[in-house]
Order: sequence, then C-alpha cells, then structure tokens
Amino acid sequence: MERYWNAEMECMDRDSLETLQSYRLMRTVRRVYDNVPLYRERMDAAGVKPEDIRSIKDLHKLPFTYKQDLRDTYPYGLFAVPMNQVVRVHASSGTTGKKIVVGYTANDLDMWSECCARALTAAGADNTDFMHVSYGYGLFTGGFGVHGGAEKVGMTVIPVSTGNSKQQINVLKDFGSTFICCTPSYALSLAETMAEMGVTKDDIKLRAGLFGAEPWTEEMRRDIEQKLGIKAMDIYGLTEIMGPGVAFECSEQTGMHINEDHFIPEIIDPDTGEVLPEGAQGELVFTCISKEAFPMLRYRTRDIVTLERGVCSCGRTFVKMKKPAGRSDDMLIIRGVNVFPSQIESVLLSLGNTAPYYQIIVDRVNNNDTFEIQVEISPDMFTDTVGNLEEQTKRIREAVHTTLGIQAKITLVEPKSIPRAEGKSVHVIDRRKLH
Repeated sequence: MERYWNAEMECMDRDSLETLQSYRLMRTVRRVYDNVPLYRERMDAAGVKPEDIRSIKDLHKLPFTYKQDLRDTYPYGLFAVPMNQVVRVHASSGTTGKKIVVGYTANDLDMWSECCARALTAAGADNTDFMHVSYGYGLFTGGFGVHGGAEKVGMTVIPVSTGNSKQQINVLKDFGSTFICCTPSYALSLAETMAEMGVTKDDIKLRAGLFGAEPWTEEMRRDIEQKLGIKAMDIYGLTEIMGPGVAFECSEQTGMHINEDHFIPEIIDPDTGEVLPEGAQGELVFTCISKEAFPMLRYRTRDIVTLERGVCSCGRTFVKMKKPAGRSDDMLIIRGVNVFPSQIESVLLSLGNTAPYYQIIVDRVNNNDTFEIQVEISPDMFTDTVGNLEEQTKRIREAVHTTLGIQAKITLVEPKSIPRAEGKSVHVIDRRKLH
C-alpha cells in the first residue's frame, strides 16, 4: 500500500494545484521584482511587469535565469530577503570559476525537509528506520537536505558523510542502518569494499536507499539492488533550486514526481528557448514559487528530460520527470554525433563482465576527433586469457558502435585503476581545444 507524507498536497486535484501554483507564482514574481535588481532589470528589458503575471499560463513571459547569473552576482546578489533573515548558505561544487551561492530562511529549510520527507516516505521509510547519510556535509547541499527530511520523518539519523569506506561498512553493520543515501557510484564503491572485507548483504540490515547527485542508469540501479540487497530509489535536485528532494520516485519506479506545489517545471528547446509540448524531450526549466531567500525564475537546469502527466498508480498527481538523458552542457559532440555519458554507461552495464567504472577520453588529432573509452575490468576477469579479453573488447566496441553510430577505441584497464569518487564521478576527459 502506497504511503504519503503529505497526501493533501501530493494527491491534490489538478485544478486546485494549478490555482495554488498561480497564487504562489504571482507573489514570488512581485517579491523578486521589488527585491532583486537582476530580475527587475531583466523583466523591464523584456517589457514584463509583475501585474502581467496573473497565472501559470503567463510563465512563458518571464525571462530565463542562467547559472552564469549566479556567478555574476556572487555571492549574495540574487537573494530576495535581507541577510539577517538568511539562516544558512550552501554553495555548488563547481570546478570552474566562482562557486554559486544559495541561501535559505528558516521557512525554506522547513520546506526542504518537507520535500525530502515526501521522498523518504515514498521510498518506504518511517520512524522505525535508521538513516545512514553518506552524502557530504558542508557547502554541498546533499547531506543536510536528506538529513532534515529524515529527522522530520522521525528516523534515527546517522550522519556518516563521505569517505573512509571500511569505517562506513562497520557503521552499517554495527548501527543497524536500514536506509542509505549517497551517490549511486559511491553505493557501488561501498559494495566493492564490502566484498573486499568479506561482508555480505546478509550481514547488514539495509533495505532501501535514495541515490542521486549524478546521472545513473537502470542497469546501475539493478547492480546496486543486487549487490546491496536493497530497493534503490531515485531522488533529484540541484543546488540552485533547493538541493535533493525537488523530485522523487514512488513505488512504480518509472519516473520522479516533482514537488509541483513548490517548483513549476517546463520543457524547452535548448537552442531556441521555445516551450515544448507535453511529452517532448528537452531542457528542464524550474521556477521556485515558495522559496523566500533564493527563488529562481525560469532557471535553465541544462538537464535533458521528458515530463509525463499520466495518472500514476501511486495516487500522486504531481507530474513525473523521466531520469535525465544527459545534460545539454555535458553532451559531447564527437565527429558530429551527440553523445551522452549515460548512453555509454548503459551499454557497459548491460553487457556485464566489467566493473561499473569507466572514463571517456576525447581529443583532436589533425582536426579529427579521437574517442576512447577506458573500461575497468572486474577482478575475476583480470586473470582471463588474452583471447577472452580481446573478445570482451570486441563486444564492447560493437555495442557502443550500435548504440552511438560511431566507433570508439576500447581500452580495458586493471581493477581499481580508475579513480573512485566519494561525490560525483568524473566520467569525461575532453582534451580538445574547442574554444
């Protein structure tokens, strides 16, 4: 039987939800126009006044917000409340340029915990569970978001954070953790460490986990579920909008329900900015309609997704987003072909016989793109004959060619030779000088 944290909101009829969204949108637009210079300038330039936004049907009139805007107004230029109302700040883990800084009022933190409580309840958690949080604690939003949701549900929270995998396994065993939250790649790294320590999934009490913060495939889900003996659920979020909990899976595991009473999603053409019809794949755009300190208007996430509004068997009326197919800014164009790392990961995991660790290396030699995929073999394959390894290389090469339509050099590398990430994995090394 499906369980809800807030059935009144999660199962609200569509008309009532859109009425609530419209009311919250109008209030938010007026507030940011009055308090955030960048929004006022953008709206004035577009000839849009707050009174022009009368319902969610007018959302398309508003200008977009971009990640660069957060860097240009660093650190607090997009905050919509005085700093004495901001009780916490977080920042992105970006590797280039200035970090993006976001803020929360006390009400914002409560709303964030509410959204994560919905996700945890949908995953089957209740106040008898022990939550092992292996997201990082610090400026990264991951650990704190799920932590707050777990406390709201009444779970016993074990804030382990990242790193020291052997100690993590001991905590899982000794503390009786029943739920875990971390990146999917770190979940598989923990499974690898368990095997090295001689610990089996029967030695721990885990029964479910929420995984996010990086792209992952259905094949990776099955791998996690099999190796840890759990139900692996998807959770989606991004620092600029809130953190984890913007969207979450229900028992169907066929997409993530977006918390639409707080965030309005749109799908646009990433090249033209045109709003696309329902069911089309495109770039996901979010507008925050309940946040106080840091509400984003039409923020371009760069995630490529599809939205589905069909009736869900779980009873929730919130729209569902499919797992992101990739990112418009992470998409590689190799020899004129669009390539997403998730496509390659799906191929590798569906073939089996390799570890779930890989790196894509792209370069340009004599004006031609080179495309190499380094694939880590599993320890048992490491002792295989040269002939078997060559056969495996051929199988991967052919499967990648079939999926992508272009040839790649496949290099099998030794176990543990690809760096493990405690946070988001780095799957792409692009050495081309494209700018």
